[in-house]
Amino acid sequence: MAKKSTRLDDLDIQILKALSEDARKSSREIAKELGVATGTIYNRIKRLTNEQVIKGYATILDASKVGFELTALILLQVDGKFLIEVEKDLAALDDVYSVYDITGDYDVAVIARFRDRTSLNKFIKSVLAIPHIKRTVTNVVLNTVKEDARIKF
Repeated sequence: MAKKSTRLDDLDIQILKALSEDARKSSREIAKELGVATGTIYNRIKRLTNEQVIKGYATILDASKVGFELTALILLQVDGKFLIEVEKDLAALDDVYSVYDITGDYDVAVIARFRDRTSLNKFIKSVLAIPHIKRTVTNVVLNTVKEDARIKF
């Protein structure tokens, strides 16, 4: 069954943009900026949260400043009928930042962060032990030019 698409109007987009720029903004601050009643903003945010448009709020950290020196992009070939199961297993791992179902020669792309080479090595060996993974290619990020998961409106 396909997910129902949420219809967003201009006010929803303006609210999401304000929260994307600063998730700590209160409904009162957003209401003042947009010239709308605080209750309207509060109810819209509640609806957008209930509909999973807003999935949560997170602090954006500098990974290297909190001890995660390595970022890796890992491509995986997986036995097709086990793809969803393998993706769920990968997504449950603490070091994993993102899991993507992709097209091309590989089936899955994983972005993961590590404190050091030893942690990366241990991770790769544990991933290779997951049943139904046929092949991996690991790329270590040398320099992060841009990293911003926020959606721009």
